[in-house]
Amino acid sequence: MSRHVFSRGDEGLPVAARGSGAEIFDADARRYLDGSGGAIVVGVGHGVDSVSDAIAEQARRIAYAHPTMFTTDVLEAYADELAPLLPLESPRIYPVSGGSEAVETALKMARAYHLARGEDRYLVIGRHGAYHGNTRGALDVSGRAGLRAPYLPWLGSALHTTAPYEYRCPFPETHPEGCGERHAQVLDELIVEHGAGRVAAFIAEPISGAGLGACVPPADYWSAVERVCRSHGVLLIVDEVMTGFGRTGAWFASEHWGVRPDLMVLAKGAASGYWPLGLAVASDDVHKTIMTGGFTHGFTYSHHGVGAAAGRAVLAVLKQLDLVQAARDRGAQLDAALRAELGNHPAVGDIRGLGLLRGIELVSDRQTRTAFARSDRVVERVVAAGMARGVLLYSSTGCADGRDGDLVLLGPPLIITESETDELASLTAAAIRDVLG
Repeated sequence: MSRHVFSRGDEGLPVAARGSGAEIFDADARRYLDGSGGAIVVGVGHGVDSVSDAIAEQARRIAYAHPTMFTTDVLEAYADELAPLLPLESPRIYPVSGGSEAVETALKMARAYHLARGEDRYLVIGRHGAYHGNTRGALDVSGRAGLRAPYLPWLGSALHTTAPYEYRCPFPETHPEGCGERHAQVLDELIVEHGAGRVAAFIAEPISGAGLGACVPPADYWSAVERVCRSHGVLLIVDEVMTGFGRTGAWFASEHWGVRPDLMVLAKGAASGYWPLGLAVASDDVHKTIMTGGFTHGFTYSHHGVGAAAGRAVLAVLKQLDLVQAARDRGAQLDAALRAELGNHPAVGDIRGLGLLRGIELVSDRQTRTAFARSDRVVERVVAAGMARGVLLYSSTGCADGRDGDLVLLGPPLIITESETDELASLTAAAIRDVLG
């Protein structure tokens, strides 16, 4: 192995040699069931020839042309095919290289929108426990304490409000009825406290992703939050980096509650891991307003033709194989199988999610919902046990209080078969038992 890679993992990681469908094989030909799609990235599966062929064909034609000098046919076609699926009015799509860049772009769009209207709004509100990316701006609006801690001297311009985390609801006196209205009330009070004329945007995931582990909000949450944002002229940014492109059994998770955002950010499933692709999307009204004042922003690799080819080919596979419906079907199967395997396990506090985005929260005491201490490294050990058994799981920590709290997150490729879905539940349960009895 190379001694010159600044690795993101431990030394001695296996070498990924090839992939097919929901499986990855290492250099020793050992097979792993990809239970998490990497980091909830792979939607159409590994080894899809039509996607890799589209990337190669575009690279042969023209790999790079600067977006201030040229557009490409493939980019224009991709945007036209994607736009009707998005829950925005006449959307304008700004392609970038990933989720963090998409969030940065949307934040700047929100600022540019208000400046074009003659308002000096600059505050952005995120939610506690949320994750929106690792660049400075994206990290600032994120609410995961552990990720923010090393960089706190660089952060501090964003505000944070409550998140709909039903397993640990901050409003026990009204839970479960009326929780959405209570969250909206807290958001409204925060906007008023800091001055509505200073707040540019509110950013949130429709279903909490890695930070809080597939938390589904109460039914009244999004309508109440949207109403508050509209009443104060605050732009609503919906982060569907993890939940978009069929993951939750709808094209976009916003559809489950009829949310109509002003801005939207997408990545991960957009290119299913075949190319670094993110998308910042503005409604027609936001786009028109921004362009009256201009948009000072750009990345070298934005509007990339090869990225558009990857996204377009992935979109075609999602449609051809009806993978949005598949996510609903396999998601219901996975949920039932997990509950059958783990519903009575003393260390499993909650099993939650929608479609093929499922979270398992591990606790030391089910009755009190007490989290394991971070020093126990419970979820890391579960992930390692899963890998030893041939299943890839995704982990998250700090959900309970910013430090303690262990989550196993499942998000397999949407092409996972019925038998592989049962295998995923069985192997996940076995890994948890290996560590926790």
